[in-house]
Amino acid sequence: MERANITPGFVRDALRIAAGQGVDTAALLDTVGLPQHIDRPVTNREYGRLWWQIARELRCEFFGLGERAMRPGSFDLMCQAILPCSNLERALRRALQFLNVILDQPHGRLTVADGLAVISLRDTAQRPAFAYRAYWLILMGVACWLIGRRIPLQRLDFACPAPKDRQDYRSFFGAPVLFGQAQTDLVFDSSYLSLPIVRSETALDSFLRGAPANLLIRYRHDDDISARIRARLGAVPPADWPGFEDTAAMLQLSPATLRRRLRRDGQSFGAIKDELRSVLAQRLLQQDMTVAEVATELGYSEPSAFHRAYVKWTGQSPGAFKRSSQGGERSGNARSVDEFPQRKA
Repeated sequence: MERANITPGFVRDALRIAAGQGVDTAALLDTVGLPQHIDRPVTNREYGRLWWQIARELRCEFFGLGERAMRPGSFDLMCQAILPCSNLERALRRALQFLNVILDQPHGRLTVADGLAVISLRDTAQRPAFAYRAYWLILMGVACWLIGRRIPLQRLDFACPAPKDRQDYRSFFGAPVLFGQAQTDLVFDSSYLSLPIVRSETALDSFLRGAPANLLIRYRHDDDISARIRARLGAVPPADWPGFEDTAAMLQLSPATLRRRLRRDGQSFGAIKDELRSVLAQRLLQQDMTVAEVATELGYSEPSAFHRAYVKWTGQSPGAFKRSSQGGERSGNARSVDEFPQRKA
């Protein structure tokens, strides 16, 4: 999905940062297929190519703006580390710890009080607003994707001066933005923290192939057709899921229109059902249920059919996953705790 919603100012910000670290920006623009003079909004895919190329040139996925470099591949590893978390709060805490280890500063911390979730960035250096914007894009882009819906923000505070003549900073986030504050904060309703993670490892592969362009649309999945299907299917047990034609009728679309809209978004009805089943299967397998009982819950008439499907989704059998989760591991990940333990010196 492409949206021409990245203003020229944000493109110039990225180029200025790259030029300040010795990158030939003229050659950079040629490489990513952008004109030398940017006087129009660019699409998220165009900006994503620019971001990726700068990351390659600087060997840093954070534009060289952290205390330490975020080496290429760090984003992929962070996503793999937080995917097994059961809800958004656990995923955010683990993601923040990961970024703290990688970047050192800005140093993020999540606090919850009075119905608000506040992510604060502590920093001994004064970084440009562009650095904090990049941090929020990385963190919240992944967070929205994990729960399959946009997280409306209530307020953003920046501990840096306001960029001159840049109203796009105030409008980009869809929330009040204040500059020159005591610290950099992002605030949203804490009720979102309890939402479950709805993504699978198969879906993660597709997500990573589209990054970082897909981070820039802020995952308005509550507005697209695949989210409407997920909501319909998620409201009933898998055994009662409607077929494709019935789903199209419920959405007041013809089957051909629904198929075309899903294809346009890189989705399919079968893939959405597989993703939902995979996530639910892993959740049920970690409970006191047998593999046969999970198969029945997911709408399979035979455990062997569920076994084959699970191996296709995850690359391992449901029995192996159940044994590993009971032993303290999850689906090949080293730990099932919410945060990585700190090593003692």
